Amino acid sequence: MGKKRVMILDASAFISGFDPLTVEVDEYSVPLVREELTDRSMPKLRMEEAIRQNKLKIVEPKPRFLEMVKELSREVGDILFLSKADMQILALAIQLREEEFEPLIVTDDYSIQNVARRMGVEFTPLMTFGIRFFLSWLLYCPACHRKYPSNYQFRICEVCGTPLRRKPMRKEMLRGSSR
Repeated sequence: MGKKRVMILDASAFISGFDPLTVEVDEYSVPLVREELTDRSMPKLRMEEAIRQNKLKIVEPKPRFLEMVKELSREVGDILFLSKADMQILALAIQLREEEFEPLIVTDDYSIQNVARRMGVEFTPLMTFGIRFFLSWLLYCPACHRKYPSNYQFRICEVCGTPLRRKPMRKEMLRGSSR
């Protein structure tokens, strides 16, 4: 018998109209996604109803899985572009995978998709086409053109103080992607 399949829902899943009550698999999310959604908005009401009906479980991932996500997202170069909620989503995915579940993250967030791909966790977008390439990032200063490694931990240039930008340093076509 195979692993039990579960879905992990990011805030973008609720925002784009996903209704957890329409799916038969177990669904999970994290406390910070609940906080990200605006009170009395349709996405928040959808989430709260799914929780009330025991269809959606809110789980805070264990700290060691958060540390794993931080390290991996630093290596990939997406750490500055992931919110704390995004990191919780990714950490929950590897925690559930370790508990013998087969997780699928429902998200339109490209940074989550990029890190999930590197972690070997499946994802599905709702409103976007999803990523077609695995990207490695280079941070750079648009003013003085200084380059920084993808794991640089600050958002501003240490030389001139300009906010850093990022661009793909290397991209690999994802297997099975023909778009």
